Amino acid sequence: MSNRRLPNASLLVLAIGTHLSAQGGPPLPPPGVPPVPVPPGNPITVSKTLLGKALFWDEQLSATNTISCGTCHVPGNGGSDPRSALFGSVHPGFDGLFATPDDIRGSRGVANSEADGDWIATQFFGLAEQVTSRKAPTMINAAYAPLLFWDGRAGPNFVDPVTSTVVLQQGALEAQAALPPVNAVEMGHLGTTWTELAAKIGALEPLALAEDVPTDLQNFVRGKTYAELFQTAFGTPGVSASRTLLAIGTYERTLISGQSAWDDFLAGNQAALTQQQQQGRAIFFGQGNCGACHGGQLLTNNTFRNIGVRPIQEDLGRGAITGNPADNGRFKVPSLRNVALRAPYFHNGGAANLTAVVDFYNRGGDFFVNQDPLIQPLGLTLQQRQALVAFLQAFTDPRVANETAPFDRPSLYSESNHVPVALGAPTPGPGGFVPRMWATEPPVLGNPNLTLAVDRGTGGAPAFLIVDTSAIAAGWNLFGAQLYFALTPAVSIFPMGALSGSGPGNGSTSRSFATPLDAGLQGQTLTAQWVIAAGSAGNLLSATSAAQLTLY
Repeated sequence: MSNRRLPNASLLVLAIGTHLSAQGGPPLPPPGVPPVPVPPGNPITVSKTLLGKALFWDEQLSATNTISCGTCHVPGNGGSDPRSALFGSVHPGFDGLFATPDDIRGSRGVANSEADGDWIATQFFGLAEQVTSRKAPTMINAAYAPLLFWDGRAGPNFVDPVTSTVVLQQGALEAQAALPPVNAVEMGHLGTTWTELAAKIGALEPLALAEDVPTDLQNFVRGKTYAELFQTAFGTPGVSASRTLLAIGTYERTLISGQSAWDDFLAGNQAALTQQQQQGRAIFFGQGNCGACHGGQLLTNNTFRNIGVRPIQEDLGRGAITGNPADNGRFKVPSLRNVALRAPYFHNGGAANLTAVVDFYNRGGDFFVNQDPLIQPLGLTLQQRQALVAFLQAFTDPRVANETAPFDRPSLYSESNHVPVALGAPTPGPGGFVPRMWATEPPVLGNPNLTLAVDRGTGGAPAFLIVDTSAIAAGWNLFGAQLYFALTPAVSIFPMGALSGSGPGNGSTSRSFATPLDAGLQGQTLTAQWVIAAGSAGNLLSATSAAQLTLY
């Protein structure tokens, strides 16, 4: 737990692990935002908050043990996904083609997989992590929204995903949290159910893949199973879908941001804003008319608007939920709190930075069918646009930017040095297609499904997975293929039969292993490589690069 001093001693309750008031009630909100709405059926408690925090940050809830809720909702990125700005986090969009104007900067989820751990190639991504078709919105201050997701499909009621009974009538957070874990793009495998997921959770060691766990959370989970933590949080035994989601919703209701320079200014400190930000403020509430949708304490009115980011036929947004043509192309108005941390912007991640956002509004949007009449060209000068960008930066809460309580978090497996690393270079196959090795899952002792996969090989060609305890960094040549395992007595060769698919570049397969729960293997390094009996340019074989995995 961080021991940094908060700027206001009255907010101490938000800096400790309980995030509760001294009377044990709901968390005290920062002075810049209203009280947090708490559903009567899900009161906030210390243990339930901590359980929800553990679940939110636990990658073991995903089919591949590589994605948690928090992977796509990082406080330091304003509660959104920093990977959206990176190569590999692109969805091809409506036209199904990459590198075209309708590409979407989404979130990388999981490889397409079956319940037994086998991976299945998809049209757009092969065996790579699939990418969502919208950018992840922030979970910070989401407690105030009656409807969640860009299209508002979650809420206001929370319906138990197993029994289909209404659990809460003000449970948008719980309703939203129910969907990603069973979505085969975001976190789940094909056909994941909440009954299956609840059974899995009950047997897990909480946060077994995480490191740097905050002190309060570490003390809560140490030496316990999730089954024991659920009994602590709810008072009776039982891990269920409903309880899992009630705990996650409780944790999210403590993620309330309201300590920014803007809040300081509103409290009477005129020096909290720079002169340029003061100019931007006048534009924001004046000529820019931004306050029409982004006013009030929350800097959003939680309505749905079509601002003209993309043609409406590419994504109907709210219209796909309501069936009302007037809602086509409308998306939820996001809060501007911590907006400077959340690049890229809009539901499609189409604006790289705040300058691009302001330029977009200044020209009155880009597509005008069904566009909201509030969106009009602004005629701002360069200096005015720069001032407006500066003012938007005044909405940043330093606790969010610095990931201090209540926005502190564990570090994830995907951020660690346990992720397998590539060794060497691949050998192309027929048509010049380069087979690609996939080794992304945690090589942790006791993992029941550690999957190694290959795609972009030659469909129909025989493939072999070679695993050895030694490696040759420089590689050695076998029938034209450059190989990196050492052929020691410990080498294992797994014939995989013919790759699925047909023809050059279309072949793929995977193999799942259970890693023994044997402490004597900790620190053992393995080298794995796929070899395919289809070569090119006189070579008899092609091969992926190798992957090195260190068991831990």
